[in-house]
Amino acid sequence: MSEEMNQESQQNQEQQNGVKKGFDWKSGIIGAVVAAAAVVILMVQVMPSMMITTRECKMGVEETVAALEERIPEHGWSISHGKPINMNAAMAKRGVDFEPKVRLVKLCKAPYAKSVLTSDRWVSCMMPCTMAVWEGDNGKAYLSEMNLSLMSKLFGGNIKKVMGGKVVEEEEKILEGLLK
Repeated sequence: MSEEMNQESQQNQEQQNGVKKGFDWKSGIIGAVVAAAAVVILMVQVMPSMMITTRECKMGVEETVAALEERIPEHGWSISHGKPINMNAAMAKRGVDFEPKVRLVKLCKAPYAKSVLTSDRWVSCMMPCTMAVWEGDNGKAYLSEMNLSLMSKLFGGNIKKVMGGKVVEEEEKILEGLLK
């Protein structure tokens, strides 16, 4: 009996000192929830800057757009609707004035589009590829586009193969020498 009393006394002593045997599920769950919340907050803060890449142009907005209009067909691509979209003019038609220049260059290469649309038609909402050439508050020109390398990895399969491979490679060739 004295051995049982010693064990019970030891357990009581451990409980009084805050030492528990086994896993504390309540603390574990709280820790997991806090960790998950931290990951979500980090993703919300970091992901937007990772999903879109922005680089400074060597020339102004109009000169960069003109260079893209020349280079895109030279690389076997086409500009959707035949010309870039002047966002300032489009907004002005609807009574909204906006000063800093913003131009959208929507480019497509039909064989790549067909390949992606054959396997993953739902991704058509991301097509055609769009390059935004815009004027910063500092007067410099910038080019922003979706980070297809990262985005295609998230989708995998044929999207990764086409958009993350050939499209990224050819877009970089089109942009060669235009960006700082």
